[in-house]
Amino acid sequence: MKKSDIQGFLKKESEIDRESHVIFEYIFETLLDPLEAAAHLCQETSTAQWKRPGVEEDFRPQYAAKVISLDVLDKSSISAFYTNAEGVSSYLRVKVRIAHPYHNFGTAIPNLLTVAMGEGAFFSHGITAIKLIDIEFPSAYLADFQGPAFGVGGLRKILNVHDRPMFFGVVKPNVGLDPESFTKLAYESWLGGLDVAKDDEMLADPDYSPFKRRVELVGRARKKAEEKTGEPKAFIANITGEVDDLLRLHDIAVENDVNMVMVNVLAIGLSAVRMLRKNASVPIVAHFDCIAPMTMHPWFGVGSKVMTKLQRLAGCDAIIMPGFGERMKTPDDEVLDNVSECTKPLSNILSSLPVPGGSDWAGSLPSMYEKIKNIDFAMVPGRGVFGHPAGPRAGAMSLRQAWEAIKGGISLEDHSIDHPELLAALKTF
Repeated sequence: MKKSDIQGFLKKESEIDRESHVIFEYIFETLLDPLEAAAHLCQETSTAQWKRPGVEEDFRPQYAAKVISLDVLDKSSISAFYTNAEGVSSYLRVKVRIAHPYHNFGTAIPNLLTVAMGEGAFFSHGITAIKLIDIEFPSAYLADFQGPAFGVGGLRKILNVHDRPMFFGVVKPNVGLDPESFTKLAYESWLGGLDVAKDDEMLADPDYSPFKRRVELVGRARKKAEEKTGEPKAFIANITGEVDDLLRLHDIAVENDVNMVMVNVLAIGLSAVRMLRKNASVPIVAHFDCIAPMTMHPWFGVGSKVMTKLQRLAGCDAIIMPGFGERMKTPDDEVLDNVSECTKPLSNILSSLPVPGGSDWAGSLPSMYEKIKNIDFAMVPGRGVFGHPAGPRAGAMSLRQAWEAIKGGISLEDHSIDHPELLAALKTF
């Protein structure tokens, strides 16, 4: 690319009309001069050809993406992603912020993603690895999005839980149970103090547990548990499936007193979730299936907080995400970034409830609370409740008892002396 051509893709951030641009932030690795590589990135994601042969015109001022900041992070003799190119002695690693005039792609999520992480971005000349790490939206852009219908405040109102984290639980065994056995476990967990029981993300509508039969039984059991405990309860039915079946499954769930639904967002697509949000009458819970192949490589793909932000925009009231602990292979800082993306100010979009998940139990609640530093989250144990040696009622009780210890300023061990359910959990997990 000629130097004069590069200049057509550069602009000072102060010169950008922020209300008419979406800002994409990338890190990338390149063999080229980094400014030239960034200009190529702008070219490939906007007006790859900016004039017609024989016509005096230039589409770049109005339609081209522009580099508004660029920082060289480091240099390496080894590529972060691809097999090393022959004869290449070093790769530069760069962070760049690019302003896109969003009249190019509008507010349809598929079109946004086509620009942000489509062919142009990932096949741009001279870039050997690239990762989209953030998107900044102007308020004018966000005005076209509904976001969560209920959000954190709405979920707290449904559950009447205002002074502690919310306790979700994944009914286990996660696959293989018939509807009657599944319902009995969910009911027992509610009696022990669980706020929300849920389908596993892999349990949808199999022959051994037909969706309609399962929600019929669990919906009745949920109402019975509310009468027995005097507390509101919720069940999350997994309605993941083909896009044209989402609304039918949602309606079956709601007709049977199921008061929340779950979708594996990245498996069915963000646009499908946005459609569901426009028609749903109950909160939508997102599960993080398929996120790891997109996010886990440090120099390739997309940052998990981008996907969290997009799930919030699409209308998810609660977002289950890879949580703390070794099993989830996610650094604590990344988990906290995702928690923040759920709740930080975003124009008029309501907050989503962050639900960091992965092998949690009563004993992991103190560290989770200490890291998040507020009560606006939910934990979502599976075996931590349903694998308790005294059963799911005791497993749910152990969560409540752990919170009692936290609020009382005493250790779980000391509190467990006269709380056998917590003691059994400490010995088991």
